[in-house]
Amino acid sequence: MIPIRDTAPRYRFPIINIGLIFLNVYIFIQQLTLPPEQLYCFIYTYGTVPANLTGSLLSILDPGFSFSTFLAAAVPLVTANFLHGGWLHLIGNMLYLWIFGDNIEGTLGHLKYLLLYLFMGVASQLFHIFSDPFSTTPLVGASGAIAGVLGAYFILFPYARILTLVPIGFFITFVQMPAVIFLGFWFILQLLNTWMQGAAIGVQAVAWWAHIGGFIVGLAIGVLAKKRLVTKYRY
Repeated sequence: MIPIRDTAPRYRFPIINIGLIFLNVYIFIQQLTLPPEQLYCFIYTYGTVPANLTGSLLSILDPGFSFSTFLAAAVPLVTANFLHGGWLHLIGNMLYLWIFGDNIEGTLGHLKYLLLYLFMGVASQLFHIFSDPFSTTPLVGASGAIAGVLGAYFILFPYARILTLVPIGFFITFVQMPAVIFLGFWFILQLLNTWMQGAAIGVQAVAWWAHIGGFIVGLAIGVLAKKRLVTKYRY
């Protein structure tokens, strides 16, 4: 299922959301200009490598602990959210961010949305690290942060209608469905993918736990934001 647009109201011009999209696209275009050796170093420097962060945390009590090494392993928890592995990866993420992010920014406010977006990105990657703490494969992509946006949207706009492109065999149709159904199905699909990846051998790893973790954190943020709105407008 591919979302096309939603019906939720936009309360503010989404300057932060648009800025995030432009930044992701700009960085990806810069990635394309790098020769293979430099791109490899770039991804391993600014992508999150679970084994690097885990190793740094385990060495905190060692006499030879290096804060600069720890910082180099921790900074990618932020920077990895702006890297992508290919055009489809980028376009899919930016489509979801464009459709769902503006409403969350309108509800939270510009600065709070930016800070919470970054927080959800970091938190989602920590979920991934907990699931595979000694992996040497770098994690890149905005999927975890965007999953947080989806979780918040699930709580704040459950009955907004999502115009969705649905392929049925050789045919393609458009369906309008409540966000609670679209996003609920999306989350269940992430859970199924996590289970299938765990049961499979020799399958290319996707950070499904980052998606799940981001969505859960987004749910919590949505609940808190909804309580604040109820309190603000209570008579």
